[in-house]
Amino acid sequence: MTNDLQHRLSKAKTRLILRHPFIGTMALKMPFEITDAVPTAAVDGFKVYFNPDFCATLTDDQLEFLVAHECLHPMLEHNFRRKDRHADTWNVAADYVINQLLHDEGIGRFIDGGCLDRDIYDAGNGMTEKIYDNIPQQQGVGRGGIGQDVMDAQGSPAEIAEQQAAIKVAVSQAAQAARMAGKLSGNLNKLVNEIVNSRIDWRSVLRNFVVKTKDDQRSWARFNRRLLPQGVYYPARSGEMMGEIALACDCSGSISDQDYVKIASEMRALHADLRPSKLHVVYFDHKVLKVETFEPDDYVEVRRLGGGGTAFAPIWSAIDEVSENLQCCAVLTDLYCSEFGDDPGYPVLWMTTGADYAPFGETIEVKD
Repeated sequence: MTNDLQHRLSKAKTRLILRHPFIGTMALKMPFEITDAVPTAAVDGFKVYFNPDFCATLTDDQLEFLVAHECLHPMLEHNFRRKDRHADTWNVAADYVINQLLHDEGIGRFIDGGCLDRDIYDAGNGMTEKIYDNIPQQQGVGRGGIGQDVMDAQGSPAEIAEQQAAIKVAVSQAAQAARMAGKLSGNLNKLVNEIVNSRIDWRSVLRNFVVKTKDDQRSWARFNRRLLPQGVYYPARSGEMMGEIALACDCSGSISDQDYVKIASEMRALHADLRPSKLHVVYFDHKVLKVETFEPDDYVEVRRLGGGGTAFAPIWSAIDEVSENLQCCAVLTDLYCSEFGDDPGYPVLWMTTGADYAPFGETIEVKD
């Protein structure tokens, strides 16, 4: 039964990727575990658990619905936002939100016995906290991961904050994948903006983005780009210490001094805490104005340089000149430009003071 369920869960992920890549991408990122420890299905903010006996009663369409349902709980921070609210009632309120979203998007098939009511959803304005306030206290609810399936995130406050930041990065990546496929509906795009922008702690996302790019093993996933023109395919190096990272600063004049101060302060803290082998700071407008490189023991100073228009393509060429193996690049910009150039092949985080999205990499809005 376990092997059969593993196969069916893989099929459900594949169907979601093809039909609904936003949620499908999230499903691929989250570990799944088949266990009798939960009566139906559950999620703890990091891992999804499925009971094999319960799942055996579901059709493939219902299992697809269940997979999407469980993945949406951490995406909507239900595992992190309960606070002192009654657990069963919070779970029901969260299910009313998720099931309505899945129903409206036509994802899978609703599992009878779950929480689905348009009037309750509308009365709470689609918000879990408001629905919680509107419904009576619940005890021993539901079935099928549509009942008591939201497990509070575990760990220290710092570990929980890191989990939240990781999920926000994953949501941003999943949304970008769906946009590129032309399969992100207006309703889901609004949801993404609420998740990634309205409630985002951009500092945690930036730190998590940098940390997650560290890999202690050689990898053939990304080649040494400076040797490629010579026909030499050599694995990018990574070791015990944090490798080279970059910060690109838009000097076009549309970034406020306050935003520069915020980013400079956070990059200085990252440099001191993580001690990357090198930090390259690239100043650019429609061309690269200057590149400064800082060693682990240097004091990082991010300055404001005057500039004109904006073009991002020159950034990647400038980085190639100073780095053979960049781990990642964060770009501070308002994204008011259409000349992005080609995807450079390493992770890029666009920290934008506007509300647009870049054609590759991950995008977060910088605001407090």
